[in-house]
Amino acid sequence: MEFFRIKKDIPFMRHALIFNVVSALTFVAAVFFLATKGLHLSVEFKGGTVMEVKYPKAANLDAIRHTLETLGYEQPEVTSFDTARDAMIRLPITPGASSSDTSQKVFQALCKAENGSTKQLDKVTDKGEHLTKIGCVDAAGTESVMLQKVEFIGPQVGGELAQNGLNALVMVIVGVMIYLAIRFEWKYAVAAIVANLHDVVIILGFFAFFQWEFSLTVLAAVLAVLGYSVNESVVIFDRIRENFRKQRKASVHEVIDNAITSTISRTIITHGCTQMMVLSMLFLGGPTLHFFAIALTIGICFGIYSSVFVAAAVAMWLGVKREDLIKPIKEKDETDGAVV
Repeated sequence: MEFFRIKKDIPFMRHALIFNVVSALTFVAAVFFLATKGLHLSVEFKGGTVMEVKYPKAANLDAIRHTLETLGYEQPEVTSFDTARDAMIRLPITPGASSSDTSQKVFQALCKAENGSTKQLDKVTDKGEHLTKIGCVDAAGTESVMLQKVEFIGPQVGGELAQNGLNALVMVIVGVMIYLAIRFEWKYAVAAIVANLHDVVIILGFFAFFQWEFSLTVLAAVLAVLGYSVNESVVIFDRIRENFRKQRKASVHEVIDNAITSTISRTIITHGCTQMMVLSMLFLGGPTLHFFAIALTIGICFGIYSSVFVAAAVAMWLGVKREDLIKPIKEKDETDGAVV
């Protein structure tokens, strides 16, 4: 399916050097921000306190965030889970305060926001066990906020999650290189990995520069961008291989330019539809999906750029040629194997 067909090939490779310089400068800037500012890691990576609270009606997540901001928490992470009445709150480690002190302080603030007061409540479980817990009771004597669970995530657990995330990233990169080396040739594998790392580092650079929170959902978006970006590179590389078979007299530049030009319509349809879905998450998904959608948006935009001006250009600089993909046809012996 094509929206339009461009009759004359666009000379992308003629300007490859300029765009590669721009890519290199952008990459260096991203690395600089990562080295100087670093990532603003979430509670999952740094460790902290996780609270689960329950309301008698649908929880107002924005009101909960506002309450936490008044306590001095910047960009507090509040999400709904299980039902609309349940809310999960992730709080960073507070120097000089234990997890118990932090949760008690936050629960008292949430209770005060609901015009209630905290008190000890005795409850009997289904098994007949008596439990004493802190509850929030309003003037009528009903519970306005219920503290369901408090957990402490230590820095060691956060370090393990960070290491596992890095391992997943390395495994994806190695897997992509092996796949492309088998399907095409090692030059294409190197070109695709350079383009993919270019996308990943730039996403991380944006998060470091603006100090956006880097959470597990953002890590999932980065891994998704890796797979999404390599798909575009594979489409272009496949068209290059096809053109090498069809255009016997064309130069490498002409073959690559034709491959990119002929896939532009497909690129616009694919990335346009994907970006519409991501923008819907960005504007309608709320704070929970906000940074996830931002990471995907940056990855999609730079994924298009890197597939055309980084992956194809790097493959060209590495000296890709027709013989790398198409084995030369051996001339048949005139004697046809006969022995005289």
